[in-house]
Amino acid sequence: MGSTAWAADPGAPPTPVHPVSQTYHGVRVTDPYRWLENSDDPKVIAWSAAQNQRTRAYLDHLSQRQVVFDRLMAAYRAQSPSYSDFHLAGGHVFAQAMLPPHQQPVVGVMNGDASPKTFRTIVDPDIIDPSGQTAIDWSVPSPDGRLLAVSLSRNGTEDGTVHVFDTKTGRETADVVPRAQYPTAGGSLAWKSDSSGFWYTRYPGDERPEADRHFYQQVWYHQLGTPVSQDVYVAGRDFPKIAEIALDNYGVSQNGHAVLISVEDGDGGRFQQYVINQKTGQVTRISDFDDRVVAAAIGPDDHIYLVSRKNAPRGEILETSIDHPAVADAKRLIAQGDGVIMGGAEFGGAPVIATRDALYVREMVGGPSRVSVFSPDGKPKGDLPLPSVISVSDVTPISHGDMLVSFNSYLTPHQVMRYRPRTGKLKATPLSSTSPISFADCEAVRATATSRDGTRVPMTVIRRKGTELDGQNPTLVYGYGGYGISETPRFLGAWMRAWLDAGGVYVDTNLRGGGEFGATWHEDGALTHKQNVFDDFAAVSRQLIADGYTSPTRLAALGGSNGGLLMGAAMTQAPELYRAVVSLVGIYDMTRIELDPNGEFNVTEFGTVRDPAQFRAMIGYSPYQAVRPGVKYPAVFMATGTHDGRVNPAQSRKMIAKLQADTASGYPIYLSISDKAGHGMGSAVNVRLGQTADYVAFLFDQLGMKL
Repeated sequence: MGSTAWAADPGAPPTPVHPVSQTYHGVRVTDPYRWLENSDDPKVIAWSAAQNQRTRAYLDHLSQRQVVFDRLMAAYRAQSPSYSDFHLAGGHVFAQAMLPPHQQPVVGVMNGDASPKTFRTIVDPDIIDPSGQTAIDWSVPSPDGRLLAVSLSRNGTEDGTVHVFDTKTGRETADVVPRAQYPTAGGSLAWKSDSSGFWYTRYPGDERPEADRHFYQQVWYHQLGTPVSQDVYVAGRDFPKIAEIALDNYGVSQNGHAVLISVEDGDGGRFQQYVINQKTGQVTRISDFDDRVVAAAIGPDDHIYLVSRKNAPRGEILETSIDHPAVADAKRLIAQGDGVIMGGAEFGGAPVIATRDALYVREMVGGPSRVSVFSPDGKPKGDLPLPSVISVSDVTPISHGDMLVSFNSYLTPHQVMRYRPRTGKLKATPLSSTSPISFADCEAVRATATSRDGTRVPMTVIRRKGTELDGQNPTLVYGYGGYGISETPRFLGAWMRAWLDAGGVYVDTNLRGGGEFGATWHEDGALTHKQNVFDDFAAVSRQLIADGYTSPTRLAALGGSNGGLLMGAAMTQAPELYRAVVSLVGIYDMTRIELDPNGEFNVTEFGTVRDPAQFRAMIGYSPYQAVRPGVKYPAVFMATGTHDGRVNPAQSRKMIAKLQADTASGYPIYLSISDKAGHGMGSAVNVRLGQTADYVAFLFDQLGMKL
């Protein structure tokens, strides 16, 4: 029999309680809202609609919501085109471009000097789908530049099918390859050197049960002009169920002899590296999981460069070759230094860019990054003369032996500069973004806090110059702390300008669990050490109060996905610290996460309830189980998308129901569910800006801010 618990949040719809109990390793865990996990249940659909209606009515009543949205949209329409994801092929540079007022990025091509004046669009999702709900997951040009393979998905699902386009005409060819891209494990593709076909990641079809179809990723080969039914299996039958395979563009050798395969054992897990010999078709393992080689790249003369973290948590570079690829045959080329060599899925892009004259190595120091240059035999030649406190997102070879260097910072839009090795100088390019938003009156200040165990935790405070430390500044602190993913400088543009104009301060945190200081920093915030992440975030919050930036009545927290788990822990472990919390597409019930459709990918980061020690750690911080009746919780705004293939929207539904029932603060608890979004990837511009305006307006209302 079910009973009805009337919500302590007085405006919230009532939520029936139907307790379900389960025992794990002698610990009985009761779940009052298990029924909310069934997304197809008409009662769940009705409950969700009632929550959405309540949230929408509240937001539509806020005058600041429209003010913020109008600011965001006006700034987007006034900004310049933004170019990224560069590839040199067939003497031309291919790139993705955001062309306001487009709802989605396009992909196109320009001349070998990467002049945006020559940019020509090849694939425009807005033309394919005028609703703006079709997105480019990724794209890879053929080596001769004649063809472009593009993964397209809809409604933020990340459920991608590869389409092949003629780069001269923009017309789609007959080659269409399904099941190449799904959430979490993603997808990728590498062309054969003669452009006659490509290797790609493939997920199961009817040969496996529905529950298996986002797992068991493999590598297959598609010959152009042939049906998919004739595609050839290459590798993966002995990979883990939760393998995440990357066939990256930098994994194709410069003379076309080989392709690299990187295999990650789940999110935040260990790596294997393989090489496909194009001449023989043979697949050879370079390194196993215990070798801790997190990335590989191929350079001239078939050299293979490996980023190893075995006995070198910040990374060292080993050198081997296509003919003798095994890590056991490799020699150390560049020893571990003070920076973290950026390799692995958590960083993206090539870890090493090798030319005949130099090696360019992307390194990180606590969040900001740099590009270090070495001779081919590993001797240091200094760093590229880049600004400080930036994040280098890409280094791409183009014509004349030059490089495009792309980077971001907190206070300036995305920049793309041209590096000329012959002169050692960087030159500005018209590929850099411009924005109508200026932060000339603002500054980004690096600071630290001391966590519970004495660890120093970095943060970046973004504030207006002359900000008074009187404890009265509305302050928003952001955190993630997981999977080895680092928080790096990024331009937040119009909404950040609005926040600062309304008197706010913004804080970006570099918590354990990230990759800012290497493998140890990640491991100290994963599995049974996950509580360190939450301690770090609380320490930063308390430091901001102690330094006079803010007070608990003026402090808010923001996070998404794994950062949503952080938000759940923050509000349940230290509810007195925060006046408001915004949590997007978050994880809250740790006893159920691995049972969600894609949840098993997370076992390598969080652990499993099947392991007694890992279960004890997980239940010790699991936010859903930590909600208690009568506690004064902050005001909460949660958002999720019905098409989220990474984190089950049921996680948000259950957490909201429990908070609404148990809070004693009188502050509202809101849930927003979008039927046009997933985990955040691929959403149309108006959807993304609308969601941002929603939570910024909520924060303005709760903290008493106004433009």
